[in-house]
Formats: sequence, C-alpha cells, structure tokens
Amino acid sequence: MSAAAPKLRGAIVPVTPFQQNCTILWDDATLKAVVVDPGGDVPTILDGIAQTGVQVERILLTHGHLDHAGGATALAETLSARSGTKVPIEGPDQRDEFLLAGIADQAAQYGFPARNCTPDRWLVEGDTVALGPHRFDVLHCPGHTPGHIVFVNHAARFILAGDVLFQGSIGRTDFPYGDHAALIDAIKTKLLPLGDDFSFLCGHGPGSTIGAERTGNPFLR
Repeated sequence: MSAAAPKLRGAIVPVTPFQQNCTILWDDATLKAVVVDPGGDVPTILDGIAQTGVQVERILLTHGHLDHAGGATALAETLSARSGTKVPIEGPDQRDEFLLAGIADQAAQYGFPARNCTPDRWLVEGDTVALGPHRFDVLHCPGHTPGHIVFVNHAARFILAGDVLFQGSIGRTDFPYGDHAALIDAIKTKLLPLGDDFSFLCGHGPGSTIGAERTGNPFLR
C-alpha cells in the first residue's frame, strides 16, 4: 500500500485460561475499531482498548465457543454505556446459536464467569463488515462448529481465521457437532485459493500465512 493508503492496525489480547487471541483491529487514521472474539477477562480487554486509544464500533464473533464469545455481552454493555451509543455484536452464523445459548453453563464447569450471548446480527457467507475504509468479507467455514465464519480483508491480504486454521494444525472436530471432512473442505476450497501471500491470525497461538500452511501443514497434505 502507498503511504497515503488507509492502514489497518491490530493488537492481540490473550484472554481466559484457554489463552484465546482476542483481537482489537482499528483504522489508523480514525482510530475506529472492532473487537474480535472477546472470550472473557473483560477488564483486560478494556485495558487494551484504553492503551490503544481506539473507539470500538462493533464486536465480531467467529464462532460460538465459550473462549471466543464468553465476554461479548458484558463488553458490549460496558462499551455502549461508556460511549452512549450501542455497540452491536455481529456474527457468527446462526448455526452456532445453540453454543452461544449455553455459554454460562459451560463456563460454570470451568469455574469462571461468562454470559450467554445473543448477537444483534447473524452473519452469513457473502455478507461484509466495514471498519472505516476496510472491508471484511464473510466466509462460512464449518467443521470446528456448524456456524463458524472467517473474516477476509482482500486489500490487506489478511484473514481472521478463528479456530479453522492454525500454524501447523487445524481446529478440533472431536465435538458431537464437529465435522472433520467439512473443515478440511472449507480450508481447501475457501481459504487456500485466496493466495499464498495472505496472512492470518488464529484463535490461539501464532499466526501464519496461507502459503506456509499449504506446504507445511500436515493436515492439508
């Protein structure tokens, strides 16, 4: 991008005992921001928002698991109260509604607080989400969960992959609702064709590139 082009910035805030990568993304010119997958530890996320000095416009969810969505309701309420403007929760695909409705019960089993979540907008493949001049296309990539989505920014060659694809691995599918074949198909037909130069952030651990995973990920050979 040229020096005059709008720049997309980001910061990762690890949250919950699962060390989930909650991500704050913002436009460098306006400081308008989104928070992606606030799984918990809301005070820590709020500290991260304060340190970056951004104004959060919406919360995005890739899927309905506790460690990705457990703090979404509380974060949305706090940010809305502070700004005087509703901060909506958007995503995932509605096929994860049953997971979002069971967050509190699941969290109790792990011994930390979390609240159920009802998004203001469900997202489906073909939808777009805007952050100022930055456009993210929504792809439905099921397998880890039925309603898992990823966000793709073509201009920045960047993907928010959630728990679909990891450095050297893929998302778990050993849940009753998991589907290994569907996950592999989504990666091979929707993510790999984007191009080897696309980088991605995932739900846990370090990010990678499509090219590195195409050649080195043992689950994709």
